[in-house]
Amino acid sequence: MTAILEARGITRAFGPIRVLHGVDFSLIPGEVHALIGENGAGKSTTMKILGGYLAPTEGELLLDGRPVRFADQREAEDAGILMIHQEFNLALQLTVEENIFLGREKMRGPFLDKKAMREEARDLLARLDCHADPRTPIRDLSVPNRQMVEIARALGRNARVLIMDEPTAVLTARETDVLLEQIARLKAQGTAILYTSHKLDEIARIADRVTVLRDGAHITTRPAEGFSEHAMAETMVGRELSDLFPPKVPARDDVVLQVEGLTVPGRVRDASFTLRRGEVLGFAGLVGAGRTELMEGIVGLRPATGLVRVNGQTIKPNSVRAAREAGLVYLTEDRKEKGLLLTKSLTENLTLLALDRFGRIFIDKKAEDTALTNAISDFDIRVNDRDMLAGSLSGGNQQKLLLAKTMLAEPQIVIIDEPTRGIDIGTKQQIYEFIAALAAAGKSVIVVSSELTEVIGLADRVVVMGRGHIAGELSGDAITEDAILRRAMGVDELTGASA
Repeated sequence: MTAILEARGITRAFGPIRVLHGVDFSLIPGEVHALIGENGAGKSTTMKILGGYLAPTEGELLLDGRPVRFADQREAEDAGILMIHQEFNLALQLTVEENIFLGREKMRGPFLDKKAMREEARDLLARLDCHADPRTPIRDLSVPNRQMVEIARALGRNARVLIMDEPTAVLTARETDVLLEQIARLKAQGTAILYTSHKLDEIARIADRVTVLRDGAHITTRPAEGFSEHAMAETMVGRELSDLFPPKVPARDDVVLQVEGLTVPGRVRDASFTLRRGEVLGFAGLVGAGRTELMEGIVGLRPATGLVRVNGQTIKPNSVRAAREAGLVYLTEDRKEKGLLLTKSLTENLTLLALDRFGRIFIDKKAEDTALTNAISDFDIRVNDRDMLAGSLSGGNQQKLLLAKTMLAEPQIVIIDEPTRGIDIGTKQQIYEFIAALAAAGKSVIVVSSELTEVIGLADRVVVMGRGHIAGELSGDAITEDAILRRAMGVDELTGASA
């Protein structure tokens, strides 16, 4: 079948640095073509070229067999090529319906037809089983609902080619199932879909063909049938992958963090738990269970009542400084908006939490430079240029930079919220090893994750939250997906290590 869109010998350079080296593949009507690779492999750059956001340095694109160059994404969209971005491309101050119809507003004479737009927006969201009010400003939506708005906007444009960059990274399993059903429907209608995800089970489930990139180069394109998840992972990283999770290290007996009766108004009520030295404690639950809000309350990012003790000492409530001085730090789930300053340099991001170590009046630039050198080495942050901005790093390397920034403050207790969201399997393995190394060194770690395999693979104990309260605690062989889900859904609200 003739390809709708084809890439031939696509190369892209930013200054003297080449990030793509002669990439070839084609998108065929009624086919899901998966594009996979580690963070920094060139996937996002490739998709942005196909979607008109970037021009290739060398090579060409063919649309319906004829060479084409898009001046910008609007020209690509006019040709029926739409892209759903991993990083949301939404106007936060506008409503859901305004974002869905931005640039293609419905009119009734000289006036906006708000009623028609609202009804169609509600229908598009209903297809995705999303119940967000079309009149709600984007800034007031949860992260998963923002992603659903991005997808609804694309669905409403009847794309010939739909490019999807990590569309399920922030979605629950149920939301993911709904989206994959929509993809199957679009495929049956003849849409060509380019799909990238670090969740290889999704690739195996929906892809017809798979293209693997590594270090900006095309490694292989082959049918998805018979291409196992393990084989995909090894082709991506170029080496054999051993067990993904490192061995668990037994925690020590002494309690380093004690939370009693913590309540975050409207989000969490009466939460109590303990954390031991050298322990990896998992927090699981469905989206909206209150896990992130609880952690933000503990470290002073949200108003909260209750007691927080670190090494037996009660810390001042609602104070980020008090938590940090006690050796308690938090890595946000939203590295883009809350964790890093994307328009600032790597050095400025790295030293921000521990700035007092680099001078009181004047900053010791040499010491900062040394700290960056050590961070790049210790955390395997892959950079093309030490002077690049944090926003130019791939997602996995941004996460490593955020980890390095946090650890530079020398904490004793680290809370990591969604440690591997949107990160490839090779980088995941590195972060898992880093978490295990922290525990082995006597640090204590809380891991909040929506990926049950991650929580089960890392944690000594798992605290399950549901509807704003702690619904149960599991340890040892009792930590299973079924047990976690039953408690998260309120079926078995039991506590205790043997629950």
